[in-house]
Amino acid sequence: MKIFNITKRQWIAENAACADTAVKRLVGLLGKSTLSPGEALVIRPCQAVHTWFMRFSIDCLFVDQEGKIVHLICDLAPWRFSPFIKNAACVIELPPHTISATGTEIGDRLEMTKS
Repeated sequence: MKIFNITKRQWIAENAACADTAVKRLVGLLGKSTLSPGEALVIRPCQAVHTWFMRFSIDCLFVDQEGKIVHLICDLAPWRFSPFIKNAACVIELPPHTISATGTEIGDRLEMTKS
């Protein structure tokens, strides 16, 4: 899957996986030592995430049904919880500093396409 920020005309990820089953959502990024630039995990449905047992920080984009970013977290450290975002339909987990590097902001619209 590829993720494009329509508002900023910027690629967010060109190699995104989708966690859309209970098992895939449960496993998430556990066991990974890092996320490389251009990688992402789209967790659907999802309104909150945690970084328990993870070995690295992540950036998180909370996206509504229309593809609009409704909340974001930069550099969520291991062993932390995100807040519960009621109007989020999915969460995109990204390598740390991706949000700042791409200029992504709340209100931006994303397009997710199968690669």
